[in-house]
Amino acid sequence: MTTELERQAASLFTVGFHGKSVPEELRRLLARGVGGVIFFKRNVGTAAEVLELTRDIKRVAARPLLLAVDQEGGQVARLRAGFTELPPMRAVGATGSAALARHLGQLIGRELRAVGFDMNYAPVLDVDTNPQNPVIAARAFGRTPELVTELGLALAAGLQEAGVAACGKHFPGHGDTSQDSHLELPIVPHSLERLERVELAPFRAAAAAGIAAFMTAHVVFQAVDALHPATMSRAVLTGILREKFGYDGLVVTDDVEMKAIADNYGVEEAVRLGLEAGVDHFLCCHTAELAHRAIDAIVNAVETGKLDRGRLDSAARRFRAVCARYEQPVGSAAGLATLRSPEHLQLVARILTGVEASVAHAGAADPTEVMEHVREQGRSGRDAG
Repeated sequence: MTTELERQAASLFTVGFHGKSVPEELRRLLARGVGGVIFFKRNVGTAAEVLELTRDIKRVAARPLLLAVDQEGGQVARLRAGFTELPPMRAVGATGSAALARHLGQLIGRELRAVGFDMNYAPVLDVDTNPQNPVIAARAFGRTPELVTELGLALAAGLQEAGVAACGKHFPGHGDTSQDSHLELPIVPHSLERLERVELAPFRAAAAAGIAAFMTAHVVFQAVDALHPATMSRAVLTGILREKFGYDGLVVTDDVEMKAIADNYGVEEAVRLGLEAGVDHFLCCHTAELAHRAIDAIVNAVETGKLDRGRLDSAARRFRAVCARYEQPVGSAAGLATLRSPEHLQLVARILTGVEASVAHAGAADPTEVMEHVREQGRSGRDAG
């Protein structure tokens, strides 16, 4: 028998699963009360199959459930065959056009809604200031906070206008790291003045604009908290995001199974410290056993007095608010006509034409060569699915 505390703890998790149907391991997590499900490329078949699977998952849950995906563009796009091919955000940034970015956000949102998704873990709001960065690269709109802010907020607005919750990532900035947090724990040594001027600027603006959610970075920002990565840092999440920026939206972690967390803390400690720091929702993307252990860890922490039940209440409240605004029943197959529509294909063509025009205006000798470089950048950046 699932207790109310257990169900509330479970609601703070979005989980991944394996295969292209609803496996028993996911059914058990849904029965416990997990709040959401994330899709990776391992879950994706044809567009019609994706639609059927999202419908099946919500039918099994038999309650409001947030379905999410990483559909950024370029390398990180889980939905490909049958969907509009999305350019990397670096290509969007090269156009310098907030209008194109907003229209692209609407395009992505319409295609996600057509197959049943409620949240997109995008846009990337990292400022790509480090050419040696192994994980952000062309996922970022550009190398200046001004460009990332303008285009990132425009894309987020487009997504939300299309009825899909946007999630800015990776707070407070993963752009100037030379390590990949999928594999190790990066450290950013910059001063607070530099962080506020560069890394934090897009997130501050997105918070003021009312973005639905932020995703935390598994990165140590020494000037703010030299002991904990942002995901588990009260100084970062409560001190900066909640108190300084006045943000009361949803704060979700990057995958707690990434090695930056798993190899240094373990999932049980990570979720307890994360909740204490100000996290509202956790991604546990690959292993059902770890998701169960993480839920158990929260229940145990509350029962033993190590964690205030009120922290669960506020986290659950923020997640419910996102669900109330963006969670919808999965639509019919008629919506699939939205995918790869002439309007959508024309928009992507306009973006690529805009890149060529921008490159030519900058005096590049061979725009075709530069465009291929943009596309190659789009193939960089880690695709963990």
